[in-house]
Amino acid sequence: MKIALINENSQAAKNALICDTLKKVVEPMGHTVYNYGMYSADDEAQLTYVMNGLLAAILLNSKAADYVVTGCGTGEGAMLACNAFPGVLCGHIVDAEDGFMFAQINDGNAVALPFAKGFGWGGEIRLEYIFEKLFGCESGGGYPKERVVPEQRNKKILDGVKLITHTDMMTILKEIDQDFLKTTISGEKFQEYFFANCQVPEMAEYLKGVLNS
Repeated sequence: MKIALINENSQAAKNALICDTLKKVVEPMGHTVYNYGMYSADDEAQLTYVMNGLLAAILLNSKAADYVVTGCGTGEGAMLACNAFPGVLCGHIVDAEDGFMFAQINDGNAVALPFAKGFGWGGEIRLEYIFEKLFGCESGGGYPKERVVPEQRNKKILDGVKLITHTDMMTILKEIDQDFLKTTISGEKFQEYFFANCQVPEMAEYLKGVLNS
């Protein structure tokens, strides 16, 4: 699985710690981490949590990533921004129990974590536990086990609702403020990672045009 990490500007200083912790947990499981930054608070490309939502949607809808790990100070803004877009089902994850139950019950493809609120001594240990429960077993298995059938049914219903209530991603890319879009995809590693992994040629061509404009 291709897992993308995205940090916004208020928590960019923690990017290396978050990335190292994520890799420590998931790489032995066979997953690959792509760190889309921000890498430091001084990065030229400054991402807000709203941009994180847009970038997460671009990566997931293009299949450049299978899963997105993001967040902000509280995790709330990043979660709301992610869920504003089609093809993204993002959970707000505070602890390992949240991680396990979101994976098993909701079977989403993105998580938003609080990287400031409650993040003190042992913050990286809490992240390890969360990542272990998120990625340590196949998601969608249900919890508790006697609830698996209605939980899987409800997940399919929610996916269908999102298809109806959300505009398709290409329409969004064309209608959203183009300067906002260009800033969102101007990170240091975006072009290296995205174009190598994107599986939707129409989206790749459009974003190349945005970057070159």
